[in-house]
Amino acid sequence: MKKIEAIIKPFKLEEVKDALGEIGIEGMTVTEVKGFGRQKGHTEIYRGSEYTVDFLPKIKVELVVGDAQVDAAVAAIVKSAKTGKIGDGKVFVSGVEQAVRIRTEEKGDSAV
Repeated sequence: MKKIEAIIKPFKLEEVKDALGEIGIEGMTVTEVKGFGRQKGHTEIYRGSEYTVDFLPKIKVELVVGDAQVDAAVAAIVKSAKTGKIGDGKVFVSGVEQAVRIRTEEKGDSAV
């Protein structure tokens, strides 16, 4: 099993959710986060004064999938989240040793 974490632009969340649903991935956790990468934020003018906004709003999507679904899930996220502009985000894939469904105590792939 693998855990996929994707940091995306907020307005792309529905597209990513729909794309993952189309390939059969139903469960995910979504968190509103703030951060920056190469983009390094931007400046805004408020009441005549210029302010630097370092941390930009992003969405973090987390999901755990079986090894067979990893490539399809990553491809769906990248395709649906991509705008071609700076700040599109990143996708991280890491290993998961075990998963347990609390309600039924199923373990491994069947828990996901």
